[in-house]
Amino acid sequence: MFVFVCTGCGAELTAPLSQVALPVHARQKYGNGVQLPVLMESGTFAVDPEPSGPPWRRWEEIDPDEAAARGIYAPVYALSDGAPGAIVIAPGDTRGTVLIPEKRGGACCGIDGADGPNMACEVCGLPVASRIDDCSLWQAAWLAPNAIRRLPVDGAEDAPLSWAELMDNGKGTSPFEPMTMTWGSRLGLNNFWSWSPQWEAAAGRALAHLLAASEGRPVTVPDGLIQEVFQPALDTLLPAGLPTRRAVLAGPGRPAPDTDADILFVPTHPQTGETWTPAGPAASAYLVPLPFGIWLWLAFPEPYLPIPASGSMPDGVFRDDPPAPRPNHLFWVDRGAFQHTLARLPAVRTPWLREILENLTQHIHARIF
Repeated sequence: MFVFVCTGCGAELTAPLSQVALPVHARQKYGNGVQLPVLMESGTFAVDPEPSGPPWRRWEEIDPDEAAARGIYAPVYALSDGAPGAIVIAPGDTRGTVLIPEKRGGACCGIDGADGPNMACEVCGLPVASRIDDCSLWQAAWLAPNAIRRLPVDGAEDAPLSWAELMDNGKGTSPFEPMTMTWGSRLGLNNFWSWSPQWEAAAGRALAHLLAASEGRPVTVPDGLIQEVFQPALDTLLPAGLPTRRAVLAGPGRPAPDTDADILFVPTHPQTGETWTPAGPAASAYLVPLPFGIWLWLAFPEPYLPIPASGSMPDGVFRDDPPAPRPNHLFWVDRGAFQHTLARLPAVRTPWLREILENLTQHIHARIF
């Protein structure tokens, strides 16, 4: 475990924290006026390895070789020349900080950090973090990498859980959740059921990998929820009539994938971010990463009792409520996560993949994103 301290005076700025992987949806912008919850679990932190924050340069100002050296292989709107390694934590885990009122940014319903750090060290006044709580953004505190340093906490060790331990203790992430609009209703807050923003962001990253793995051929995925999430986009973006590549779920606790599976949906470790890797013949398949909670829901769907139970509850069944209401629209892939990922895959240099990236507006109209 670690605490983060101010580089100006050494004052502690956080509670003791354990490192976890950066969530796929960390910098997601979701909907319009939606009130999103806190990004990070209390007691955890994650590191964004990429530069973030001002100054920014437009793509036209950047040499393609420089962009490629930074792992970006297709045009993006702009690149940050800020420091890499921003630390994101739950706002409630900050200590000894005060808000800087004039650094509100261009926010709509809160503060968004667009003007740079808006939290200062209470002791010396050094700007150290950006508090984010605007609508459509995940609530978080981002510690500025050049204003803080981490110190280990004596006697506290963070050994990552094994895959077996994760399977015993992990929780699936539901594909549906209630959402709250902060404005737009004359009756006040507007609540509705929606596809999970976490699922949409994870699907954006996974879809970019699926397209890269497809080699320009059709791809099929298993029946069920995973088909509902991915197949419409794959059928729209990939040509028909060519030999099909097959994608299947694989991972801890699952049977060994068939030898004819070309693509594997596999989990990423929630603490380390490492991707689960198969052994044997399946090791040559293309691995499409999914956050562990989402993969777990797909690989081992949670049981649902279709009618209220009478007498004692069956083993493994804890509730007999009806299932969560379904959203009133088809699944949409998060465009930002898709663009971010695809631009960073070397395969995007191929003309047909570059064309998809350059024609996203057309695909938005097709209701994929």
